[in-house]
Amino acid sequence: MTLPRRVRVVEVGPRDGLQNEKAIVPLDTKVELIDRLSASGLPAVEAGAFVSPKWVPQMADSAEVLRRIQRRPGVAFPVLVPNEKGLEAALAAGAEEIAVFGAASESFSRKNINCSIAESLERFRPVVERALASGVRVRGYLSCVLGCPYEGEVPLARVAAVAKAIFELGCYEVSLGDTIGVGTPARARAMVEAVAAELPRERLALHFHDTYGQALANLHACLELGVATVDSAVAGLGGCPYAKGASGNVATEDVLYLLQGLGVETGAELDQVAAAGRFISAALGRPPASKVAQALAARAA
Repeated sequence: MTLPRRVRVVEVGPRDGLQNEKAIVPLDTKVELIDRLSASGLPAVEAGAFVSPKWVPQMADSAEVLRRIQRRPGVAFPVLVPNEKGLEAALAAGAEEIAVFGAASESFSRKNINCSIAESLERFRPVVERALASGVRVRGYLSCVLGCPYEGEVPLARVAAVAKAIFELGCYEVSLGDTIGVGTPARARAMVEAVAAELPRERLALHFHDTYGQALANLHACLELGVATVDSAVAGLGGCPYAKGASGNVATEDVLYLLQGLGVETGAELDQVAAAGRFISAALGRPPASKVAQALAARAA
């Protein structure tokens, strides 16, 4: 089993990481966080979401965020778009890449976006078609690939079928999300193998949460299968709203440290990412959740 020589790390902290924060993060803070992260060498920084501010008030200023950030050459700034109205707003704000968000669990789909899996795919279809016609790249997220808070274990055949359907809409990549962080390495490998039987593994990304402390082990196991894109959040931003008190996204600092130790290139500077993590953690009034960030801070003290 051979690891990829280079892994693309997609930073999701400014959107996925911040969206559940109860206190509204100031616009200037969001812009500086994104600018710090894009300056670190990360190739993609998720910048916001064009969703109803009624449901996700933290993302209400995403248009202004997009307008104010530094657009660095070679760095993508994707935004989440749930429907055609959101796409309109994203295009008006200058978005060059969007993401749509589906689920492998019927229960989660209905509770999260108020429709069935089949209905969600039909809702995404005109969004993806128009985005592509406008020259905008589209990424797909698929949640609950290793478990659902309502249904428990999700059949791998269904995960593979929905991932294939999202890909065939026109998404260049499908990010496979362990939304509640229940996966273990063997289960994660089996899931990736099932999905890779339906679409090219170079079109897959890993989006693992660290609720049970398994995210890095799961990532390593799946990287050995040839997947070469990983989603992560600086400072471990983002709680898991479906597992009370649990941690959320795997921390970017921890991912970079792992990859550095494995001799895998990322193009990102760990020290700069850690500094960005300290910046946003100070703004939120708590220490970084990242183990690596904590160790680096202790060593520097």
